Amino acid sequence: MVPEFTKAQKEKGRDITLTFEPQGVDDEDYKTKIALDLKSGKGADVLSIDGIWVGEFAQAGYIKPLSDVAKDSDSWEGWDQISEAVQGSASFDGDRYGVSQGTDGRVIYFHKGLFEQAGLPGQWQPTSWDEIVKAGQKLSGIDGVTPIQLNAGSAMGEATTMQGFLPMLVGTGTELWADEKWQGDTSPVQDVLNLYKHIYIDEKLGDPILQQEASGRDSSFSLFAEGKIGILLEGDYFWRSVINPAEGVGTAPMKDRDEVVGYTKIPAMEPGAGIRDQDFVSMSGGGCNVINPNAPDPDLAWELIAFMSSPEAFAAKAKGTLNVTPRDDVNKELLKDDPMLSWLTEEVLPLTAYRPSLAPYPEVSVAIQQATLDVVSGTEVDAAATKYGQSVVDIVGEDAVTTQ
Repeated sequence: MVPEFTKAQKEKGRDITLTFEPQGVDDEDYKTKIALDLKSGKGADVLSIDGIWVGEFAQAGYIKPLSDVAKDSDSWEGWDQISEAVQGSASFDGDRYGVSQGTDGRVIYFHKGLFEQAGLPGQWQPTSWDEIVKAGQKLSGIDGVTPIQLNAGSAMGEATTMQGFLPMLVGTGTELWADEKWQGDTSPVQDVLNLYKHIYIDEKLGDPILQQEASGRDSSFSLFAEGKIGILLEGDYFWRSVINPAEGVGTAPMKDRDEVVGYTKIPAMEPGAGIRDQDFVSMSGGGCNVINPNAPDPDLAWELIAFMSSPEAFAAKAKGTLNVTPRDDVNKELLKDDPMLSWLTEEVLPLTAYRPSLAPYPEVSVAIQQATLDVVSGTEVDAAATKYGQSVVDIVGEDAVTTQ
């Protein structure tokens, strides 16, 4: 990146010195450092941040919309190759603050061998939550198999929120934060908690003990690979890393992954009930590059971001590790030999949503995890939802919470 961008600038008659500043610290320490730099007018010209920080930094005035700091950013050719949904990972309140550098998506995985035993189709696409439950009911007839793994509880941490609760919530047509309000004890929240109750308590299609184990998520991966879990909701990380059959890659490698593992979109609660009136939904994460408003030459900083987001740059990066990029044209070429990742970029990413990129989110996420734990442990949904709603009020204040 450094030599190629330097060379490109030299060809334009400009001699520059481009320096990479590695941090080597965990996320929270890194976040604190760059926040202090931005607040004090210091820091690198281009910063790599987690998309979940964009709203928080924007509200604090640490970063500004790209169109305010770089005059040519709106006319960049790359926007046509990045879907509006994926642009959302680096946007806040309708403004673009940066460019995504990678993304992912949540889907449903299913074990085709178990589906065959249960008399279920090998090409399965549920169109409602009810159809997921009905498939689980058929799988329950196989001894030693847990039909459905929908992450729940505090032990699974953020995986509960991102792989479990939030994909279901956007399937009700609402997001966790919208119109300056956080979801408190609302009907959509109760709908999701009722789904957990239906799976774990009423139908006994999930394993509530697994949700409370410290290594429960890793155990669920191994159990799926062993053919002991029928349906698993996870991100594409599960496919390209966890069960990847390539030597030295997967932690629970499946040699027959491509033949045995099915994948399908997450349905809304009912057809058309998802956000943006969608039939299917997903959740995504990812980092992005933003311009430091204190940069002495923000237009040059934008040129660097555009260069780092070019097809050539993503192709160079892919020589190390193959990941889903934000660009459709790049994904079409780089991922063409991986049918799952190609399908994800074409079918899932245009439907996706992102977590609220606001400071209270981590605490709200913990409250979500506790609510799901309460339900799968036997607490009535009304009580769990009331407790969750009060927790959110305690975190953000009553005026910032909706119960509608």
